[in-house]
Amino acid sequence: MTDFMRWLYANYVWPYRKALDTTGYETPLSLMDTCLDAELKKEYRRTMEFYAGHAFLLGLRTGVGLGEEISAAEERMG
Repeated sequence: MTDFMRWLYANYVWPYRKALDTTGYETPLSLMDTCLDAELKKEYRRTMEFYAGHAFLLGLRTGVGLGEEISAAEERMG
């Protein structure tokens, strides 16, 4: 991952995730915190960083693709 994606995760995604309402997910999230040893927690966090970064990029690509489709449809409609 690029330095930008790491910065984005640390400064935007991680704080956003920490502020989310976790109602209904307390048990699974608690198990991730209590059942993993320190090394596995580190690997889990790195995995989350990787997938969150790529999900962000997928969202950008999807938005760009939809923008092109919407523009093309508007042109066809007149």
